[in-house]
Amino acid sequence: MGTSRRQFLGLTAAVVGSAAVGTVPASASATCRAVSNTLYLGTYTSESGGGTGIGIASYDVATGQLTSTGVLAGVQDPSFLILSPSGRNLYAVNEQSSGGVTAIAVDAPGQLRVLNRQPNGGNAPCHLALVANGKYLLSANYGSGDISVHPVRTDGSLGARTDLVKHVGSTPHAHQVLQDPTGNYVLAVDLGTDSIYTYTIANGKLSLKSQAKVKTGAGPRHLAFHPSGRYAYVANELNSTITVLQYDGVTGKVTPGTAQATAPAGPTNYPGEVIVSPDGRFVYLTNRGHNSVAIFAVESGGASLRRIGTPSCGGDWPRHVTLDPTGKLLLVSNQRSNNVTTFAVDTQSGGLTPKTSFTAPIPVCVLPG
Repeated sequence: MGTSRRQFLGLTAAVVGSAAVGTVPASASATCRAVSNTLYLGTYTSESGGGTGIGIASYDVATGQLTSTGVLAGVQDPSFLILSPSGRNLYAVNEQSSGGVTAIAVDAPGQLRVLNRQPNGGNAPCHLALVANGKYLLSANYGSGDISVHPVRTDGSLGARTDLVKHVGSTPHAHQVLQDPTGNYVLAVDLGTDSIYTYTIANGKLSLKSQAKVKTGAGPRHLAFHPSGRYAYVANELNSTITVLQYDGVTGKVTPGTAQATAPAGPTNYPGEVIVSPDGRFVYLTNRGHNSVAIFAVESGGASLRRIGTPSCGGDWPRHVTLDPTGKLLLVSNQRSNNVTTFAVDTQSGGLTPKTSFTAPIPVCVLPG
């Protein structure tokens, strides 16, 4: 991770401060991976107390228990991870000032082998997406405010970068890139320009179609789609809100709507990750500062959210949250307290029941395999 990103919240608020959940395009559904009980853990290897690469663990849905099973050492600052739909390849950012992306073969769940690493031309890449039926790997570069494109070879390794698109505006900080539910558009969320950009991709090149702006100074970080594809929800890091977005899958146009606070009044708070339950009935969001998981009930077919709880995250500075494939186990990566907490999910009420805490070095991403 580049210095500018690592110190960003420290410079602005005296503190130190993925997979978005959406629907899988129909074209990719036939190659979706089989469910395993494996987890891959992202960390910072260049920070004191950090890991040595990508952590590997197993988990039990019923008990929430996590067990370390190894590490793929040598992958530098793998702060964000994604799997290919088939599960045969894992991709990691190398969140450093001279950013890169690493391709990894998954020979079996939990058995990893580095294929190659490519420089991505950006500073502090922090998010990844596979798009165009897995033909390209895109990375969002926080430090330099741009999006990189790499072709994916048939063996899962990465070719040389084919595009680098910089966002224009006041101090751009690209924080997320993802494919929309239709598979026709790529969205990029930029914290610095308070914008969500819509692109198309062809022949390894991105073309801008539209730009939507949220409230100035909100600092949009990550968004997640409702399963209907007609709405999405963006976590705004700098003003501690979540905004409902209306989405037109035909044109790729994003229309920001109502925003609301993600935590009760109290300590300064910075939302982190946002996800949607598989049935689309609940939204979960990490509150860094309030140290909680905000739970929202989804209403009006996805058009509105109602906050129904903010239980403790079980640690300090909850950076990332994810659900296992069953939707019954929620995992929170607590960056500062070096632990991953697990919660049983009540799929009827959306409520969370604490299960266990697992010690890990600076966990900032947990990916079920």
